[in-house]
Amino acid sequence: MQSILVGKAISSGDGAQVFLLPRYGNRHGLVAGATGTGKTVTLMTLAEGFSRVGVPVFMADVKGDVAGLAVPGTPSDGLLERVARIGVDGWTPEGSPVLLWDLYGKLGHPVRTTVSEMGPTLLARILELNDTQSGVLDIVFKLADDRGLLLLDLDDLRALLNLAVEERKDISTSYGLVSTQSVGAIQRALLRLEQDGGRQFFGEPALELHDLMRTTTDGRGVIGILAADQLVLRPRLYSTFLLWLLSELFETLPEVGDLDKPRLVFIFDEAHLLFDDAPPALRQRIEQVVRIIRSKGVGVYFCSQFPDDVPGEILGQLGNRVQHALRAFTPRDQKAVRTAAETFVANPGLDVAATLSRLGTGEALVSTLQDRAVPMPVEHTLVAPPRCRMGAITGAERAQLRAASPVGARYDSAVNRESAAELLARRAQAATTPAGAPAARSDKDQAAAQESGMGKAVNEFLFGTGRRQGVVQAAGKQAARTITNRIVRGLLGSILK
Repeated sequence: MQSILVGKAISSGDGAQVFLLPRYGNRHGLVAGATGTGKTVTLMTLAEGFSRVGVPVFMADVKGDVAGLAVPGTPSDGLLERVARIGVDGWTPEGSPVLLWDLYGKLGHPVRTTVSEMGPTLLARILELNDTQSGVLDIVFKLADDRGLLLLDLDDLRALLNLAVEERKDISTSYGLVSTQSVGAIQRALLRLEQDGGRQFFGEPALELHDLMRTTTDGRGVIGILAADQLVLRPRLYSTFLLWLLSELFETLPEVGDLDKPRLVFIFDEAHLLFDDAPPALRQRIEQVVRIIRSKGVGVYFCSQFPDDVPGEILGQLGNRVQHALRAFTPRDQKAVRTAAETFVANPGLDVAATLSRLGTGEALVSTLQDRAVPMPVEHTLVAPPRCRMGAITGAERAQLRAASPVGARYDSAVNRESAAELLARRAQAATTPAGAPAARSDKDQAAAQESGMGKAVNEFLFGTGRRQGVVQAAGKQAARTITNRIVRGLLGSILK
């Protein structure tokens, strides 16, 4: 199995190349460093490397430049000099197979899930509910399950909340206290979520996980890129969506143990947003997912400015490390430098703490898992450049990628099938219809009836009824009279002549 070239060690005398071994790619990783030190380019190099060995990748495009993975780069003198210095064999500019995604459906295929698939716990985090309001949301989900009502979109959830208010006495007795104040708070939170663009996220067709794990016919892994430049401005929605996606992978994929290469690599950019204000129960859940999802063939790579943005219990699970420069200007920065230095396997010839502050752009301290999953001593490394464009793509290039996508026909058009909102509305209408009155007709029935009535009226207008003649009959009689008059006039003229 081909290894993934990370770069070339410049701290050791032999200048050996530094690799990430695919068979340990599912042991997770961390890419950290201050703004402008080259983290994004490193992520692109790793994504490109995984793709070339046949591993699908899913990653967020926070700044709008990761989509450059889809198109070939433009060689420059400096870039070619770097390639030659590192010794990259067969380097040529080329793009990777890419699928573009977007929660809002503007810069990529829409990403949707249903309210039921999201579940009450993660939905409560998005809505920023307190414990009491979260308990009411749990009751609403249980009520939907017991009554066989589908929760697909936000309209369905609102309909269930209204039902909970209408039947709050019975529901409070059977399930637990439901107050109108808590329901009102949830409704207001749903309104804020809609204003943030959440309405597009909930619905069908829901994202199918196998579309994130595609490979091309020539064996390359497809890189799924989520447009997140606007999404990251709503950190709760951004982090909860990625956590939901990770949880779905965790719950859906079977155990496979250690493989020659991961089934999927999941890159979580701006990782601190996942842990900010997260309650202990949620952090415990994240730790559990990260710990166990390795055995399902998924590698998770966190990217953030500081290594201590990731909690220590999760940081200890990350076997592959790429640490870019940290500037020790504040006590917070100095603590981060010490934390980063202590997490690496020591290299006798390298002062890690001192080097961290002196690293240039495109340089990093790297330690990856080698034979028998033993981490290598940290190396001061010149990171290899990707083969793709290190910058944004144009609108025309993006449109071309979407037009050639194999999944566009499945996801680009929303589907609104009958679910909780429609069923409850029909029941409410039936309850208010007087006894003996005809039942309300569906839209199709009304359209058919309207079409039938219009057809009858047109038929009577053209061909008449038993009591009156139609336009066709009148026209026919008029034509007959005209022809008869002409014949009579012709005969009379001949006789007179």
